[in-house]
Amino acid sequence: MSDTQARFWQTTSVVKEDEGFSIALDSRVVKTPAKALLLLPTQGMADAVAMEWDAQGNKIDPATMPTTRSANAAIDKVAHQHAEVADMLAAYGDSDLLCYRADAPEGLVARQLAQWDPVLSWAAEELDARLHPRCGVIHQPQDSKALNTLTKKIHAMSSFQLAGFHDLVSLSGSLILGFAVTLQWKDPESAWILSRLDENWQQELWGQDDEADALSEIKRQAFLHAARFYELAK
Repeated sequence: MSDTQARFWQTTSVVKEDEGFSIALDSRVVKTPAKALLLLPTQGMADAVAMEWDAQGNKIDPATMPTTRSANAAIDKVAHQHAEVADMLAAYGDSDLLCYRADAPEGLVARQLAQWDPVLSWAAEELDARLHPRCGVIHQPQDSKALNTLTKKIHAMSSFQLAGFHDLVSLSGSLILGFAVTLQWKDPESAWILSRLDENWQQELWGQDDEADALSEIKRQAFLHAARFYELAK
């Protein structure tokens, strides 16, 4: 889709298909950049995509269409390499953000313990996968049984769910936080704050950095969008 493509339609509508929902612009169905039918799994996602198209002005601005972009990625990319994407995300479990702990200062150590340990305990109980904290940044493998359990759960996701889950995990650095959001144990905003614990600690010590704050906000918005997209895919 060209960034400068002019709007060519008057009416945007959702069309019920045999295996989902498509979007029609007047009489033309929307296709992905790879020319596949933009076939959406749920009415909610179809409505969200239709709203993005309907909201366009005289020029189409893809930057204002995050749900459409994520759906395109699910169809054109994730669906064709589902196993590879699932394995890539599963690998985060062996180096999960929540498991890598500071050995100093005492305040940071205590904050990580207080805020991250309950999430790992939840995963042990609800996901049947106990991951163990490590002190320092040197990699220490996690229990293979726990990792296999998490891997199977990821492979069971649909391509649309996996597209949202991908961003939740990659933006936070935590497979467990991704699950905490998708299983609605943590709301997306709280999970994002947990993923920024170290950065927020540094900011408290050294003050704000406008450039870093701007980048963090972009990532935060993308994280919140990923959570919404996953919910729409259910």
